[in-house]
Amino acid sequence: MAANRLCNLSPKKITGPPIHADSVLKAVTVLAAASRLPSGRPSRPECRRELDGEVTVAEMTSGDFSIAVYREDSAWEAEALPVAVTENLDSIIHALRQQPSIGGVFGLTAVGDDFFVLIRVTGGHVSVFLSDLTASVDWPLARQVLEYLDIPVPYDEDLDQVLPAGDMSILADLGVDEMELCALSGDLDLYPDEVLASLARRLGFGAAFDRALASVTGSDGAVT
Repeated sequence: MAANRLCNLSPKKITGPPIHADSVLKAVTVLAAASRLPSGRPSRPECRRELDGEVTVAEMTSGDFSIAVYREDSAWEAEALPVAVTENLDSIIHALRQQPSIGGVFGLTAVGDDFFVLIRVTGGHVSVFLSDLTASVDWPLARQVLEYLDIPVPYDEDLDQVLPAGDMSILADLGVDEMELCALSGDLDLYPDEVLASLARRLGFGAAFDRALASVTGSDGAVT
């Protein structure tokens, strides 16, 4: 049974009432409230646009990517998914299910300077993690993740906080625990692609990730 837990980037954890009593396949939901943003770099770029007096939702950009990572034989393999797939959560999950690995597949998705999504597909089980739920106000993909997790879009007063949501233990068995993932999501000095590159190196598939990223960016793929 999924439980709702609050993490404030400190060792102390507070356990609240369950919110997904019937959700076996959905991720454990964790909301991590970071400290108020400094006056320097914002957590998200100005991504709403005004058209004929109305605010429109931001669109995916050429810098966005989604990379599938899996083990084949004894080596890590990674490949970039089509941009069209990156725009939709169901499409990403479907694409991950098509990968040849029998040991599970990871999906690492970055959207501009704004947020990232981790997806882990193992058999019929899907775990999902969103680095900042407040991105759902502007980005359809982030909103789709919240819908999958059955979490409402936050109110405006919450938009000055970094609020990760989803399965915080998605990488715990590989050495990245809940508190570390929570801290990385709330680190305002790191952009989404930098966090994903750091996680890839930590998990042992940094080289494969860099090669896949290079196929998207046309660069050497290495993120420092």
